[in-house]
Amino acid sequence: MSLTDLIAAEAVIPSLKANTKKQALLDLSNHAAQISDLDAREIFDTVLQRERLGSTGIGSGIAIPHAKLHKAKSIFGVFARLVRPIEFDAIDGMPVDLICLLITPESAGADHLKALARLARLLRNPATAEKLRAARDQSALYSVLTANETSRAA
Repeated sequence: MSLTDLIAAEAVIPSLKANTKKQALLDLSNHAAQISDLDAREIFDTVLQRERLGSTGIGSGIAIPHAKLHKAKSIFGVFARLVRPIEFDAIDGMPVDLICLLITPESAGADHLKALARLARLLRNPATAEKLRAARDQSALYSVLTANETSRAA
């Protein structure tokens, strides 16, 4: 599964200003609604409901909140780098500054898990995370996220 299929350039937020986990999830949900035909409140409510089952903070300052939505037509993500790390109840107890919201159709089945695994592998790579934290703008962040796509295709 290609990252360019999951995250569009306009789905990258270079400096999200959120002070709480709930605010970050709301802002990501609003952005997801802007780039899709989905309702922001429905996205937020579903993501928040999933988050109550257990934090999607996977450690090392990274979180991958996700939700399956009936009205979603395809799998897509919204990536954000936070201006300041926030408490996210991550498994390692560390605050989060890199978040990728993943939205999938309810019918996605195994594709949902494949997309989550793909994102987790990419974001948990220490070199990639360091480059994401150092990138200056949306274009640079998108380049880091999709850097290995051309080499994978070869």
